[in-house]
Amino acid sequence: MNTRNTIILAAGKGTRMKSKLYKVLHQVCGKAMVDHVLTQVEKTQMDQIVTVVGYGADDVKATLGDRTAYALQAKQMGTGHAVLQAEPLLKDEAGTTLIVSGDTPLFTAQTFEDLFAYHEAKHAAATVLTSVAPDPTGYGRIVRNNIGIVEKIVEQKDASSEEQEIHEINTGVYVFDNQKLFAALHQTSNDNAQGEYYLTDVIEILKQQGDIVAAYQMADFDESMGVNDRVALANATKIMRNRINRQHMRDGVTLIDPDTTYIDAGVKIGSDTIIEGGVVLKGSTVIGEDCYIGAHSEIRNSTLADHVTVTSSLLEDSTMASGSDIGPNSHLRPESHIGPKVHLGNFVEVKKATIGEGTKVGHLTYVGNAKLGKHINIGCGVIFVNYDGQHKHETVVGDDAFIGSNANLIAPLNVADHSFVAAGSTITDDLKQYDMAIARQRQTNKPNYYQKLPYRGED
Repeated sequence: MNTRNTIILAAGKGTRMKSKLYKVLHQVCGKAMVDHVLTQVEKTQMDQIVTVVGYGADDVKATLGDRTAYALQAKQMGTGHAVLQAEPLLKDEAGTTLIVSGDTPLFTAQTFEDLFAYHEAKHAAATVLTSVAPDPTGYGRIVRNNIGIVEKIVEQKDASSEEQEIHEINTGVYVFDNQKLFAALHQTSNDNAQGEYYLTDVIEILKQQGDIVAAYQMADFDESMGVNDRVALANATKIMRNRINRQHMRDGVTLIDPDTTYIDAGVKIGSDTIIEGGVVLKGSTVIGEDCYIGAHSEIRNSTLADHVTVTSSLLEDSTMASGSDIGPNSHLRPESHIGPKVHLGNFVEVKKATIGEGTKVGHLTYVGNAKLGKHINIGCGVIFVNYDGQHKHETVVGDDAFIGSNANLIAPLNVADHSFVAAGSTITDDLKQYDMAIARQRQTNKPNYYQKLPYRGED
């Protein structure tokens, strides 16, 4: 039975990135480049996927997990040598094999499918994916004869001055007859400027054998962009960001200023949500329908239900239920869970806390390690004091409680339903239902004190 297979080349160090992080692990819109490639390959229903690793092999494996098999290229000796490392896993397969580089994050599954279809229609032994580059410098050139048939692929350093003028370039993506691929790889040599085994040499070997070599020219050159340095990384990120933003808008999301809106690849957004400029949505964030995300908000790995409003605030690893709102200038730290119709005003910080339905935390308040019930009023300047210098402790506040402004709640503490804390109090003892706690020193007035001052403010 014929199978479809893919080899992803991800063994290079990427010295031009000038980074401690291996090249294919640099992120584009929140996802490693090699993960983008694998994600698109997975959409094409492959029978086997093999990723060739070398530098940073353990880190690449940790990123991709068991979604792919792995082959090790212990010494970097060229693309042909890299593909050959997958031979033990694929040599007995009949069918076709796609080869793609792990530093090309912009390719789409549709392009791969189109390439397979063209290859099969031409009954080819090999099909090269090509594109026309405005500036072909650095790319392998596609050399065709006078009737358009591919004669060979010439690498930049081996190209003649005439060949360097060619603008049709090799994108580095191929589909091969699997068994012919590995047979030809054993016939390649490293007699070239780089002293490496080129995968492109397989094309010439197949032609000399009389096999059909085809070339499928894709329309969008940007999709073929390989990332070799930080400039290319920024360009790829911009293209990916525009692609992501356009898709969300087509799906019914309003982006007020797409050019300043930064949405990671894994983010999901419901229809009729409005997102203002300067917003950053990262990681596994999910936003429901009819939400409003105000300018310069940042939301990381958080889930927002429908009808949530975020005004110029930062949310991390948290949830907000339907009808809740936050901001401006507030912060949900990890493990914060905001209930339905909760209001969090300006300069409110919440950390590892659950806040029940209808509770209001107006402004200038810190809520940490706490469980708050329903319909509580939290006054201005309240602090949930949760840390004793060694351990964090929890405060529980019951339904319909009232916490006055500038109160300090010293954990561990239990404030029962329908209880009151007077403004300015420091509370260390539990409150029972319907209690009111006042914990502040009695005011003392000193008569005529002003008259005793040596300086009383006269001109």
